[in-house]
Amino acid sequence: MNAPYVPQIALFQDWLKDKRGLTFASYDAVWRWSVTDLDGFWQCIWDYFDLQSPTPHSAVLARRDMPNAVWFAGAQVNYARQVFRHVEAAHRADQPAVMSNNEKGARQALSWPELQRQAASLALHLRDQGVQSGDRVAAYLPNIIETIVAFLAVASIGGVWSLCAPDMGTAAVLDRFKQIEPKVLIACDGVSYAGKDHDRTQVVRELRAALPSVQHLILHTNLGTTGGVEDTVSFAATIARDDAAVRAFEPVWLPFDHPLWIVYSSGTTGLPKPIVHGHGGILLMSLTLNVIHNDVGSSYAPNSLGERFHWYSSTGWVMWNCQVNGLLGGTTCCIFDGNPGGAKDSPDWTTLWRFAADLGVTFFGAGAAFFANCMKAGVDLSACGDLSKVRALGTTGSPLSEDVQRWGTAQFAKLAATNCNAAQKDIWWCNMSGGTDFAGAFIGGNRQLPTVPGEMQCRLLGCAVEAFTEEGKPVVGDVGELVCTEPLPSMPLYFWGDDGNKRYIASYFDTYPANFDGSGRGPVWRHGDWLKIMPHGGCIIYGRSDATINRHGLRMGTSELYSAVEGLPEVMDSMVVDLEYLGRESYMPLFVVLREGLTLDDRLKAAINGAIRTALSPRFVPNDVFQVAEIPRTLSGKKQELPVKKLMLGQPVERVINKDAMANPGCLDWYVLFATAYLRDRKPAAS
Repeated sequence: MNAPYVPQIALFQDWLKDKRGLTFASYDAVWRWSVTDLDGFWQCIWDYFDLQSPTPHSAVLARRDMPNAVWFAGAQVNYARQVFRHVEAAHRADQPAVMSNNEKGARQALSWPELQRQAASLALHLRDQGVQSGDRVAAYLPNIIETIVAFLAVASIGGVWSLCAPDMGTAAVLDRFKQIEPKVLIACDGVSYAGKDHDRTQVVRELRAALPSVQHLILHTNLGTTGGVEDTVSFAATIARDDAAVRAFEPVWLPFDHPLWIVYSSGTTGLPKPIVHGHGGILLMSLTLNVIHNDVGSSYAPNSLGERFHWYSSTGWVMWNCQVNGLLGGTTCCIFDGNPGGAKDSPDWTTLWRFAADLGVTFFGAGAAFFANCMKAGVDLSACGDLSKVRALGTTGSPLSEDVQRWGTAQFAKLAATNCNAAQKDIWWCNMSGGTDFAGAFIGGNRQLPTVPGEMQCRLLGCAVEAFTEEGKPVVGDVGELVCTEPLPSMPLYFWGDDGNKRYIASYFDTYPANFDGSGRGPVWRHGDWLKIMPHGGCIIYGRSDATINRHGLRMGTSELYSAVEGLPEVMDSMVVDLEYLGRESYMPLFVVLREGLTLDDRLKAAINGAIRTALSPRFVPNDVFQVAEIPRTLSGKKQELPVKKLMLGQPVERVINKDAMANPGCLDWYVLFATAYLRDRKPAAS
C-alpha cells in the first residue's frame, strides 16, 4: 500500500520544526514570520531546497530598501545548473523531463539526459558564435520543447534570454527586441493555431532587417515552410552535437543577481517595459511558489512519484516561464502548443482535457478564461478520457468567478464517483495572482487551507502584501490597492536601458514613495490590482486598478494598441478600456474618433480589428468598436482610460473624475450614458 500523500507545505513546516525549531499555530503565524524575519525565511528556503554555491554569501539581505535590495551577496548560482541537478535521479526513476503535444497530435517526450545534451550542444554553438556572458539572445518561438532547450542553453553560458510568441506581429516584437539589442535571434518558420498553419518567415526576415545587432540567426523548421529564410543555421544542427565537449559541458557559475531573462510588461504609455530578472531571485521565488504553494513535487520523489505539471500558456505570457520553472524542482513538465479551444470553425474546449488525460497530468493549470469557456461550452469531463490522476487545478491571469469554480468542482466530483480518486471529491483549486513584473505570485494556494469559491486562499510566504487605501493605510474586509511593503528576491533587477531606474521607480513606487505617510516608511510596491483581504485570510482580486489591458491573462499597454489603430488614415484618435471584474465577463470596448465626414461601418471596423490583429495579436481585438465625437483628456493631454473604466464598474462620476482637470469636460456626458447603459444591459448597443 502506498503511503498517504503529504502536502509540500506540510513537508516544509516539518522541516522548519526539525531543523530550525520553529513551530506555528496557524498559517497566518507562518506568513507573519516570513514577512518580518526576511533574512531567516529566505535562508530557510535556500537551505530547504539545498541550493548550491561555490562561494558563501555574506548576508541574505544586505540592503532592504526597494528597489535597491541586495540579496545573497557573494553567492553564485545558475538556473540551468539547478535544473540539471535532477538528471540522474529523475532518469533512474524513468521520469521524462518534458512531454509535449500540439494541435496536429505530434506527441514528444524528452528525457532528462537528452534535455541536458541538447542544451549543452546549443550552448557550445552559441559560444562559438561569440555569445558571451550578458549578451542577449532573442527568441521568436512557440510553446515547444525546442524553446525550453534554447532557454536552458542561453542561461547555462550566462546569456540573457528574451522570448516573444509567434502570434505577435512584427511591430510588437520590434518594440521589445529593439530595446535590448540581441546578438542572436532564434526563430521558427511558422506555427499552427486554431486549425491553420501560419507562415512567419516574412516576419523573421523583417525582424532581422530591423535588428542590426543580430549577428547570427538560427531557424527552427516548425512547419517545414518552403523557401525558408536566407543565411540561417538549422536549429536541428545546433542541437545535434554529441561528443566529449558536450558531455563535459557544465553551466557556468554566475553572481546571484546575474540577469537571467528579459520579460515585457506594458504600461499605458511608451514602449513595453523590458524587465530584467536575476538567476538567484527566480530560483528562490519559483521553488517557493511551485513547490510549497502550488504543491508541485519532484516527479522522482516517493511522495510525488510521477508528478506531471501542466500550465497552458503561450510563449508571450509569463506563465510559460512559470511552467518551465517546474524543472527546477525535478518535475516533468507537460506542454501544449496550439489553441485550447480547437479550430475556429469547429470549437472544441475538450482539447486540453484530452491532452491531460493522454499524458497523465497531475496538476492542470490554465487562465481563468479557459475554465469559463469550458463551462459555457458545456464540457463534460467524463467524456474527455482518463483524468483520474488530476489532483489540483490552477488558475491565474484574471479573476476566477465563483460559479466557474463551482462548475469545475462539480465536474471532478462526478469523476470521483467512478474512478475512486478521493482527491477529486473536492478538487483543490490553486487560484493565484501575481505578475510578469516579478515572475511570481503574491497571492495563491495552500493545500492545507479551506477553499472558498471565488477566493484565493492566502498571501504567499515571503510576500508582505496589503490592501492600501489612497492614504496608504492597510485595510481588511475592504477593497484597496494591492501593495507589497517588503522586497522579494525576484523583483526586477532593473529595466533594460532605464537610466537611473527612472521608469522602474515610476512604474511601482511613485504612488507610495519613501516617507509617503510621514512615518519614514516606504517606498512601497504598488502592483496595479484591486485587492480585498478577508478577515479569515482569503483574498479576492477585482481586476486592474490601472488602464493596462489584460486579455485572457496577457497584458499589453494601451499605447501599443493606439499605435496600431491610429496608424489608419481614417482614425484621428482612440481610447480602449479593458473591463474585467470578478464574476463578470471580460468586456473591452474601443472608442474611435474618425476623420470628418466618415462613419464607422463594417468595412472600417474590419480594418481596425485587422490592424490590431496584425500589429499585436488576435487576443487584443476589442469586443466592440464605437464612434465618438471626442476622447476625454486631461489638461496635459492624457487619455482618461481609468476614469471611464471606473464609470463602467459602477462608480459615480463625481468620485472618479475632476471635470476641472479635463481639457474637454463636455464630452463626459456621452461616456456617463454609455456606462449607465452598460451597467443596465451589461453590453450596450452600438451607436
